[in-house]
Amino acid sequence: MDHSAQPSPADIRLVITASSLGTVFEWYDFFIYGTLAASGIIGRTFFPAGNEIVQTLLAWAGFAVGFGFRPLGAVLFGYLGDRLGRKYTFLVTIALMGVATAGVGLVPSAAAIGFAAPALVLLLRIAQGLALGGEYGGAAVYVAEHSPPGKSGFYTSFIQAGVVGGFVLSLAVVLVTKGVLPAAVWQDWGWRVPFLFSLLLLAISLWMRLKLSESPVFTAMRAAGERAKNPILESFTYPGNLKRMVVALFGIAAGLTVVWYTAMFTVLSFLQGAMRVEETTAQLIAGAGALLGLVFFVGFGRLSDRIGRKRPIVWGYAATLVLLFPIFWGLGAAANPELAQAARAAPVIVSGPHCAYSPFAKEQGDACGQLLDHLSKKGVAYSTRRTPGTVLSIGGVPVPDHSPAGVDAALAQAGYDLAPVVPPLANLLTILALILMLGALSGVTYGPVAALLSEMFPPAIRYSSLSIPYHLGTGYFGGFLPFISQYIVARTGDPYAGLWYTWGVVALALVVTAFGLQEPQKTRA
Repeated sequence: MDHSAQPSPADIRLVITASSLGTVFEWYDFFIYGTLAASGIIGRTFFPAGNEIVQTLLAWAGFAVGFGFRPLGAVLFGYLGDRLGRKYTFLVTIALMGVATAGVGLVPSAAAIGFAAPALVLLLRIAQGLALGGEYGGAAVYVAEHSPPGKSGFYTSFIQAGVVGGFVLSLAVVLVTKGVLPAAVWQDWGWRVPFLFSLLLLAISLWMRLKLSESPVFTAMRAAGERAKNPILESFTYPGNLKRMVVALFGIAAGLTVVWYTAMFTVLSFLQGAMRVEETTAQLIAGAGALLGLVFFVGFGRLSDRIGRKRPIVWGYAATLVLLFPIFWGLGAAANPELAQAARAAPVIVSGPHCAYSPFAKEQGDACGQLLDHLSKKGVAYSTRRTPGTVLSIGGVPVPDHSPAGVDAALAQAGYDLAPVVPPLANLLTILALILMLGALSGVTYGPVAALLSEMFPPAIRYSSLSIPYHLGTGYFGGFLPFISQYIVARTGDPYAGLWYTWGVVALALVVTAFGLQEPQKTRA
């Protein structure tokens, strides 16, 4: 590409393809951990604790660590992107991501090397977080700065779709690898193949991105000597920029990311865990829903070129507040009707003088806590009451035998079938339709965002000003969502209680966006 001239249509196609595929590959690298954490493999291999709930929470904590370091990556690579250029900065980020992901696949298990295993995994997750902190801002700014007026929402929507594509690709590679390898081999070492597959994706992405040249906006700034001397400092001191960053953090990044992660990871975890849907079936239906939902990201990105960026995002947040719980209630009813019927007909109530339960405790402090621990491990919904003695009732009938075997027998008699299930076809189609509804909510809030954030900030500090609030919001509000929601579910015994975290963050984002966001001028420069 000749950066001395305006990009041609062929140049634009190369920019969008290379940037979007790079985003797909980089998010594949990041999400492959989450895909396998949802199936329990990461917890068993690197965080064994003798307690399935603790293993799951620790695995999701490792997932969150990567997100926690995204803001630092945004600061580091945002500075480099505004000083040295967009192109070479996100070449470095994707190389770092690919190497770190392959490294996770090479770490021995905790059974082999003890505490060194989780320590190495966490270090590699930190490297992934740093890389991702620089990748999204670079790709979004690069495509936006190549977009002609009136096309930025459409062109950058492919970056947003690339994030979903990374999730879909992670599921696809897991399913194909599982299908090719014997079950015993998959559980033993075959799950490492998807991590090592990232080296091939890295080679493809580097080959494509090396064919790109610098963005015309940055090229013009460099020629005019208008680059920021200290883009990090100027991001916080440029007139009006701090307010825009606050709105971008709490109104845009925080809201869109909890909607998206709920639509992807919470759905997958909910189906496999609480609803007992067979693992491969859950992954197939979640992947199909995400793949079909890509159209919403591109469609709403394109719509934002006509009606503005703010309105679709506000509409999406408002709709999420209304529809979030009903969608998941529908998922529960369709995924495992017998289990849902048993929970309605024979509710489990545990009562005692304290009924304190800690998911991280090796042993619970009293008999009531031990009952809650057993029910949580089984994924059985329960409610608690305060009484002088410890009492377990199922469907209003007291259960005299509080041993694990006695509780399991009483649950089975009350209709609680906890074996993995494959829902009938009609139910699978219902689940797919509900996942698509979540995909639409995610698309309307996420599709216009790369264009919106690029237009909010001045070109000289755009990479930094976009990346810092975006990765603070997505890193902390979104990255900790699986851990926080699973912890809430474990503490309450309600498989839907974790959704309140999503609902609360979206409510905050709606207020900030509705009252704090000014519609930016849609201009490439």
